[in-house]
Amino acid sequence: MKRIIIFTAINFAVLIMLSITTSIVASLFGANLEELFGDYSNLAAFSLVFGFGGAMISLLISKPMAKWTTGAQTITGDEGERERWLVSTIEDLARRANVKMPEVAIYPGAPNAFATGAFKNSALVAVSTGILDGMRRDELRAVLGHEISHVANGDMVTMCLAQGVLNVFVLFFSRVAATIVGNAMNGNSSRSRSSDRSGIAYYFLVRLFEMALGLIAAIMTCWFSRKREFAADAGSARLLGSPSPMIAALRRLDDMSTGKLPDSMQAFGIASPKRSESLFATHPSIERRIEALQNLQFGDFTR
Repeated sequence: MKRIIIFTAINFAVLIMLSITTSIVASLFGANLEELFGDYSNLAAFSLVFGFGGAMISLLISKPMAKWTTGAQTITGDEGERERWLVSTIEDLARRANVKMPEVAIYPGAPNAFATGAFKNSALVAVSTGILDGMRRDELRAVLGHEISHVANGDMVTMCLAQGVLNVFVLFFSRVAATIVGNAMNGNSSRSRSSDRSGIAYYFLVRLFEMALGLIAAIMTCWFSRKREFAADAGSARLLGSPSPMIAALRRLDDMSTGKLPDSMQAFGIASPKRSESLFATHPSIERRIEALQNLQFGDFTR
């Protein structure tokens, strides 16, 4: 219920921000958006539906899509000793984090792990065969603590909301900008209402502004994703009572050739195949993550 209220509040906030911002943009360019678009609240509604709608659908189908794209198979713990340890460890960490036991899955591939799901009490935690074979159990437990922290923090929903807001702004302002620029290029006054929003020129301008604004949105999304990774690392340290296992796990990952997840799930893996941090990196560099945990070692975890 709390997340539904937050989602509704964000929708209203986005509508208000769009109305205020478009009024400012219109006054700066001497345009009257109501005359250019008719009732431009229709454009805001279109942007909200398709911007948030796409993000929400992706979130709701995230678990089956994750299983399908990675080949992950859920386990119960009855399959063998390794699976039993994995399930019991996740169960213990979930209890510590005060979330319900997620589904547990193993998928074939190079070292990596991820968490996904629309609800934190109905999540999926999956690990690859590569990370199971390549890590000591204390290191792997830290990785699982990282993924459980993502679940407990509600990061999947938060990322969905952030992506939805950015989608709305990209859809809305690309069309506003295309209309204003198209009218200026054609020498049309804001009152002539002769702007052709169905022609090739308008379509090209919309795509151009979508790419430009989408680039900015991607940078913002990746920045937020990197912040989430720091928080999940710290969350693992708190669940385990020390940052040392997570530091050891990150060092082990640094020596491994980590697996690439499908594009839609890149932000939810324990690590990215790209080692260097850039504006478009979903994860901070291993060095920065270790440094952040070492700072915790002399702060929250001093004994």
